[in-house]
Amino acid sequence: MTTNTPPPGDPHDPNQPGGGSDLPSYGSVPPPPGDGGQGFPPPGGGQPYSQPETNKKALWSMILGIVGLLCCGLLLGIPAIILSTMAKKEIAASNGSQTGGGMATAGLILGIIAVAWSVVYGILIAVGVVDVAFSGDTSSTF
Repeated sequence: MTTNTPPPGDPHDPNQPGGGSDLPSYGSVPPPPGDGGQGFPPPGGGQPYSQPETNKKALWSMILGIVGLLCCGLLLGIPAIILSTMAKKEIAASNGSQTGGGMATAGLILGIIAVAWSVVYGILIAVGVVDVAFSGDTSSTF
């Protein structure tokens, strides 16, 4: 005779203690840990990583050095030198949270070249090697 009742001691029998309903079904999410249970700490722990930011003074020193080299040597070369030295000090004191040392160095070098070029150009004008006489006459004769 065939019956549909499970044999005694079957772990899937809902009438047995611990059987049937206590087991999670396949694919179900396990319950969260109860009160007093120690969960796992969040991965990574500690402070989150943040990328270092570029020092703005280093960027501006490089920009002023480039523009000073091209057209306004003495007027923009001196601020480029000042900003680059300030930026280098701030970058060194930041313990890696700021970058831009290369830009600060470029601003320093370009600022020095711009100032030197202005001084040389001023000397050449004073000696008379370079003529800066601008005439208002734009007519030409053939």
